[in-house]
Amino acid sequence: MEDHSLAVQNDSVALTEYALDLAIGQEFPDVETCRRRLKNIALVQHFDLRIVKSDRSRFIAKCSKEGCPWRVHVAKCPGVPTFTVRTLHGEHTCEGVLNLHHQQASVGWVARSVEARIRDNPRYKPKEILQDIRDQHGVAVSYMQAWRGKERSMAALHGTFEEGYRVLPAYCEQIKKTNPGSIASVFATGQENCFHRLFTSYRASIYGFIHACRPLLELDRAHLKGKYLGSVLCASAVDADDTLFPLAIAIVDVESDENWMWFMSELRKLLGVNTDNMPRLTILSERQRGVVEAVETHFPSAFHGFCLRYVSENFRDTFKNAKLVNIFWNAVYALTAVEFDSKIAEMTEISQDVITWFQHFPPQLWAVAYFEGVRYGHFTLGVTELLYNWALECHELPIVQMMEHIRDQLSSWYNDRRNMGMSWTSILVPSAEKRILEAMADARCYQVLRANEVEFEIVSTERTNIVDIQTRVCSCRRWHIYGLPCAHAAAALMSCGHNVHLFAEPCFTVASYRETYSQLIHPIPDKSLWKEPGDGTEGGSTNVDIMIRPPKTRRPPGRPKKKVLRVENFKRPKRVVQCGRCHMLGHSQKKCTLPN
Repeated sequence: MEDHSLAVQNDSVALTEYALDLAIGQEFPDVETCRRRLKNIALVQHFDLRIVKSDRSRFIAKCSKEGCPWRVHVAKCPGVPTFTVRTLHGEHTCEGVLNLHHQQASVGWVARSVEARIRDNPRYKPKEILQDIRDQHGVAVSYMQAWRGKERSMAALHGTFEEGYRVLPAYCEQIKKTNPGSIASVFATGQENCFHRLFTSYRASIYGFIHACRPLLELDRAHLKGKYLGSVLCASAVDADDTLFPLAIAIVDVESDENWMWFMSELRKLLGVNTDNMPRLTILSERQRGVVEAVETHFPSAFHGFCLRYVSENFRDTFKNAKLVNIFWNAVYALTAVEFDSKIAEMTEISQDVITWFQHFPPQLWAVAYFEGVRYGHFTLGVTELLYNWALECHELPIVQMMEHIRDQLSSWYNDRRNMGMSWTSILVPSAEKRILEAMADARCYQVLRANEVEFEIVSTERTNIVDIQTRVCSCRRWHIYGLPCAHAAAALMSCGHNVHLFAEPCFTVASYRETYSQLIHPIPDKSLWKEPGDGTEGGSTNVDIMIRPPKTRRPPGRPKKKVLRVENFKRPKRVVQCGRCHMLGHSQKKCTLPN
């Protein structure tokens, strides 16, 4: 807050010094610069400016108050485009503007005033704009003036939403040109070539997933709240340190079963082209109908499970019973079918409705004891939060700028993680290293009985477990489920002098982590440097000469809701009152203390 206030104060001082600097003989590069300077003077000195004459050769203005002598005459210099101040009467005899309103505080002036701030922070809110303008210039503007000024400034900085769609084919060409092996394709629909779909996947992401990540993908979407709405779809992998690793991103005009089917088809083609042996994937999602059908069609052998957070929230909201929820979580993480079934019996004693709920959410799709896919301890959708952050950060940007924001963020993440991975000296990544050390510490209290070269009997006060270090299996099932030696396995390995770290799955090693981020995502040149040849792109899916228009879907009229929320969690926001006199928030005109 201190930095923000200081910036406002410095901007105010700079503007004041700049605006009051007016003298006979002073030159301006053009008449528009002259107009803007005079408007700033009028705003700073709190008087209304009346333009007497404005054409290609002269600009004459005076104070709007009758009888006030303030007047300026600016004329074009002969033979050059510049204008110079010929006559200036700089003294006022009027009292000026007594209230906070000002005719010169137009939408265009607001846009120019906030341009630098919006360049650094596209999420600069209209209510913050009107407050800063009041603090900085002593001028009151309405919320809609602030909003329109921001929209105009955003268009000047980033281009219009319509232009963003128009240059999408050329942008896709630039992705493939600067990042060879990447996939970028845009699709239009209808006779008017309205935007339909955009699919992108960088070579760095494709390589990292195929060569170093576990065969696990998260699927989710977030709705965009920009001018033309739409949705962002994403398939994200998980790296060795359990961090998200986005593989493919799509923007679609609307979330639908058809668009999910297309997205999974593109994902299938992506993997098919880049690998000889398609891995048997584990896919996590909220299992919406369209997603389920798309996965079954294009990845029929994949294990498709529920996100545990989604399942648990549904259970909690259905039963609203704290005791049931606690038993449910015990059932979720039960390692064996016997343990799971005992917890289910406890729940049914409390409520028979649990049986019906399990029919809608079969345990085979989420329970640790029954799910057959390879999750290695990754049970929830981390990509959900990522997508909603992208939607929140980018919904006011045209589509190309939105994709550039995402590309820049991915590039930054990959570079940071690449450097971090190079600094590690252990065999396993930190998160896996921590769990291995915990298992080794717990193993010291077990008794180890060796049956043969590879089989061990691990005796504890609770139970006895059988460990096979050749097949990497423990009867507790934790080694298989989590991909890291459990305490029983650690006890067996330590008893015969093996390094426990070497028996973790390869996807948890520092070497895999480094391989994941070994490729670079290269920057895209400035738009002014793009070449737009007339030939089509690979597969004929895009052509840089195609004029893609915005989709038919548009944001409804009215003040846009800037906060991105799920529909089910949406609550009506508290109404904020704005004064019709001083335009400040928090009180009505009746309670305004400003004199009429």
